[in-house]
Amino acid sequence: MTADDEDKPDRAVVRDALGVGVAVGLSGFAFGVTSAGSGLGLLQTCALSLLVFTGASQFALVGALAAGGNPFTAAAGAFFLGVRNAFYGLRLSHLLALPRAVRPFAAQWVIDETTAVTLAQPTRRARRIGFTVTGLTLYALWNLTTLLGALGAKAIGDTRAWGLDAAGPAVFLALLAPMLRTTTERAVAGLAVLLGLGLLPVLPAGVPVLVAALAAPAALLAEGRREGRARRAASSAPDRPSGSDGPAGPGARTGSDEVDQVDHVDRVSGMDGPGGLDGPDASAEGEESR
Repeated sequence: MTADDEDKPDRAVVRDALGVGVAVGLSGFAFGVTSAGSGLGLLQTCALSLLVFTGASQFALVGALAAGGNPFTAAAGAFFLGVRNAFYGLRLSHLLALPRAVRPFAAQWVIDETTAVTLAQPTRRARRIGFTVTGLTLYALWNLTTLLGALGAKAIGDTRAWGLDAAGPAVFLALLAPMLRTTTERAVAGLAVLLGLGLLPVLPAGVPVLVAALAAPAALLAEGRREGRARRAASSAPDRPSGSDGPAGPGARTGSDEVDQVDHVDRVSGMDGPGGLDGPDASAEGEESR
């Protein structure tokens, strides 16, 4: 972390959190309209935002119901999309270190947006501020605009003509796309799209979302096999013999061999080393001693 990161003022964190909370919270209006247009009542629509409070899962549920899907299948698809929040919670629990009494209430706000804002902060104080402001702003606006959207659904008419049902998925993709950094992550996303779109014409509404979840284990299995083959190939490669060509090939000496040879010559000739003599005097003294 840089000094600027460590000294990030609270007002900057609040500004960032408010920006995300307000921008995403307004899309609750699209959910309210879409939910009412799919046949859900006002109380049912508001209850989804109050209790579920995860936009992608809510849109998946009402979208499957609007397409005539089975309620249990639609709920299962929404549930599996919401499971990602549990993994967010594992990470945020360590970063925020909230008191145990507060954690059950904070868990309601563990969603994509609050996680993104929290992870972007440099200190624990900044993370807590970012999480709280984002969660509070988004929860209040999302539920308020859901109510307004459900009340104004009749005045708007056909929601498909306005394309409001695409607002939720568009926001979710905008948050997800920057997180796809590795080849495996991109492969999972691409395979999931192919499965989901390809199976829409042949499977009941809501089922393609469940099948698309198989993209993750399939891509991870392929990645594991590829790494396994690479390890086996590396372990089975023959070691280079000591007499092979190259830096250690024929006629080549290591540094230690050269040093030993020089020391041996020095000791034999009486030059250098402890007690050694240099130059022609050394030869003369040798003759006198003989």
